[in-house]
Order: sequence, then structure tokens, then C-alpha cells
Amino acid sequence: MAELLIGIDAGTSVVKAVAFTLQGVQIAAFAVPNSYATGADGAATQSLARTWADCVAALRGLAEKVPDLAARTAAISVTAQGDGTWLVGAGNAPVADAWLWLDARAAPTVARLAASPANRARFEATGTGLNTCQQGTQMAHMDRFHPALLDAAEVVLHCKDWIYLNLTGVRATDPSEASFTFGNFRHRAYDDHVIAALGLSHRRHLLPQIIDGTETTHPLSAEAAAATGLRAGTPVSLGFVDMVMTALGAGVHTGTPGAACSTVGSTGVHMRATPVEGVHLNAEGTGYVICLPVLGMVTQVQTNMAATLNIDWVLRMAADLMSDFGRPTKHADLVPLIESWLAASKPGALLYHPYISEAGERGPFVNADARAGFVGLNFNHRFADLLRAVVEGLGMATRDCYAAMGAKPLELRLTGGAARSKGLRGVLSAAVGAPVRVSAREEAGAAAAAMMSAVAIGAYPTMDACIAEWVTPLLGTAEAPDPGLSATYAQTYPAYKSAREGLTAAWSGLAASRHAKG
Repeated sequence: MAELLIGIDAGTSVVKAVAFTLQGVQIAAFAVPNSYATGADGAATQSLARTWADCVAALRGLAEKVPDLAARTAAISVTAQGDGTWLVGAGNAPVADAWLWLDARAAPTVARLAASPANRARFEATGTGLNTCQQGTQMAHMDRFHPALLDAAEVVLHCKDWIYLNLTGVRATDPSEASFTFGNFRHRAYDDHVIAALGLSHRRHLLPQIIDGTETTHPLSAEAAAATGLRAGTPVSLGFVDMVMTALGAGVHTGTPGAACSTVGSTGVHMRATPVEGVHLNAEGTGYVICLPVLGMVTQVQTNMAATLNIDWVLRMAADLMSDFGRPTKHADLVPLIESWLAASKPGALLYHPYISEAGERGPFVNADARAGFVGLNFNHRFADLLRAVVEGLGMATRDCYAAMGAKPLELRLTGGAARSKGLRGVLSAAVGAPVRVSAREEAGAAAAAMMSAVAIGAYPTMDACIAEWVTPLLGTAEAPDPGLSATYAQTYPAYKSAREGLTAAWSGLAASRHAKG
């Protein structure tokens, strides 16, 4: 009996295959590490062949954990890391390694396109600011400096699209990535004016068809069936991009007015669900508008290049010092001490801007030169104060992102590894000024992709009906913000924003110095 759904979630560093019942109960999961390469020029690339092989290994591993998986599978679905450029040529063979969302090589092209008179109209259509992560800017950069790559391609895909191609033999993308890169979120289709603003009209033929995985499936090909051990003909659904899938699985859209969702992991993703007519496009032209697999609904999104990477950095500094003095320590060993360090320090005593990524920042402003730093240090500050400032910096950055999207959240749903920390939840809640709730859903991204396939095969009449059973019951109890902490952060946020705006010239000067030495 076909009673299970398989959700595939292909991240930058790990590929997961997860089995769910038709009612949304997670049965088993299997993960395979993926890898990517970086270069001194800002390159971040990933092998297409390796990514597909990792997906096959994840599905094979899941089959070892779930008896008779092939016969029990009603449908397969896939989501994956967003942005980036995955070039495919003749015979569906890779043209080159994919340029990932981490790739920073398109920075000069972003600056050039952002200064174009056509850019504001492009932003009004897509709802999405330009940054180095995106396929559109990466293609524009390739077209100018590496045209042979695009000349050799027959189609330009994203990661999930590449896996879908290998599963079904169909070249396609979904409405979420298609509209925020090359289209219009209002009608979920390509927009020739947007493509022209990117200087890519002559590359229009490389863009694949757009399909909605809640409405359209394609059968698992015989070749993919032989590789994965699953049954040929099993319906396969193309999910939306992982950012919106993770948020959907964690509760961004449950019908609760004013609810928002933040994924706080290595990077930070902050989004609110809204009807199309409720979109707030900021004057700075930053952020994303990403379609939900619910008609008439989109998410507004701001993303931080680095979230918990900042905590990793400050703990690694402490671990290195301890190791230098004969006490070998890994930064992960210090994670259990975070709560006690937070308790031993005074809220709001320091400011920290969490722009620790070498790629700078992309939300709620775009600046490849932005860098992290402390403001307000004095002789009496100790390590606990620095640690607290770093954690509070994540809270201030979250508030900064939501401020760029209009009205602040009335409730914040949290997902990602950091959601397990009571101290961090308290900081985020107080910084945003809203109660927080954490979903018990383990694999939110894979679950949301599986939800799309559940609707596609008729197990649920609508996505809202599926959400009511798969998502809403798993939301935890609301944790109210501490009033005193909220008052402190309301006072410090204006200073945080003023300082980051005032540091722009300093960041530019440091970047010029780095480039001169390089």
C-alpha cells in the first residue's frame, strides 16, 4: 500500500531524505554530507554530479531504515538550497560546477546593475534586491566575463531543479525561485522587463519552464528508479526553495494574523507571510519576496549572511586561547556555557554588528564590505559581556530585518539549531518585542516539500488543509518576551542602526586597504 511520502532536502553541506506518513508523522531520515569548494577570488562551487550521487545515497540509506520503502512510497518531493547557478548542457550533462549562493564573484556586477536606472522597476516586479547570491546577477557576471559557460548551456537550473531533472528527466523550475529572480511575484511568471534589466534578454532561452509542485508531478524515470531503488512511475513533485519550505514547515503560514518565522542557523532567514496586496517594498530595494505554494500568498524575506556563525566565532576565539595554554578545547565544548555567560552579563551594555561573513551582508542592506565589530567596549568588560553582545547582535539584526518589512511580528516562530537555546530565544523575543514559539517538527523543509506532494496526489484538497494537520498542532507554547529586556533593546536598537549606518565609510576604507595589499 502506498502510504508514505519522501521529502528530499538538499542543503549546501548535507543532503537529507525523510519519510513521512500521509498524515505528517516523520518515520525516518537519512543524511549524507555534501561538500563545496571555495577560492581566493570569492568562488564557492559545488559538483553537480556529486550532489546527485549524494541524493541517491540518501534515498538508498533511507530505504535501509524503512522496510519496503519503494512499494510504500506514494510520492517523492524535493527542495534544496536557493539561489546559485547550475548549468546543464547537451544530454543533461553538467557544464561546470555550480556557482553557489555563497559565491561572491558577481559583486562588481551587482554594483553595476544596482546603479542602473532600470533597477527600481526590476525590484518593483520581483520584490527582491540584487545580491551576489542570485542566479540573475551570477548569469549577468558570467555573460560579461565567462560567456563560454553560458554558451555551452542548454538550461540554467537551481539545485532542486537539477535533482528534479535527474529524478524525472524534466527541465523545470518552480514559481518561487523563478519569480524572485526573473519574474513578477504577482503573476508567478517570467517578466521580460526584469530579464532585460539584468542584461540577459539574449539568454532568455536558457530559462526552464515553471511548474507548481502542488498541481503538477512527473513520474520517476526508469534510470532514476534503477539508481535509487524506488519504483519507476512514482509521482515526483518539485518543491519551492528551501527558505520558504523550512518556514512553511515551521509555521510561517497557519492563518494566525501577524505571525512571522525566523530560521536561525549558520545564516539567518526572517520572513512574514502576507497576501500579495500586503507586500511592503522598502525604499532601499532590499530583501526578497518569495511565493508560497498557496495561491495569493507570498513571504517577505530578509536574510543575514551570518547568524550563529558569529557565536561559533566568539567561542572559537575562547577555545583557541584555552588550547594555547595547554587545555585543548573545541568551540563546541563551550556551547553548554552560553546560558551561564548570558546570566553573568548585563543586557545592552555593548553593541555588536554580526557581519562576520567574508561576503559582507545582504539583509536588510546589501554591502559586500560590511564587517562585524563591537561598539562601546571599556576596560571593565569581560568575555561574558562579549558573548552576550554577540547574541544580542543576532537579536538586533533580526529586529533590523523585520523593520525593513513593515509592521513588526505579533508572534515569532523559530526554527534552526539556535531555537533550542532558551537564552537566545529570550533575546530574540525581547529584541523583536513578540512572543516566540518553536515547532516540534524535526525536518521542516523536507516536510513542507512532502506536503506539496500530498496535495498534488490528492491526499489533501488544499495546502491550508495540509498545514492544519502537519504544522499547526506541532507549534509549542508561546513564550512571552521579558518586559525589562524588551525596554532595554528598544533603547539600544536606534544606536545599533545608527552605528551600522555610520560605519559604511569605514568598511569601504578597510576594503580598499585589503584590495591594495592583495
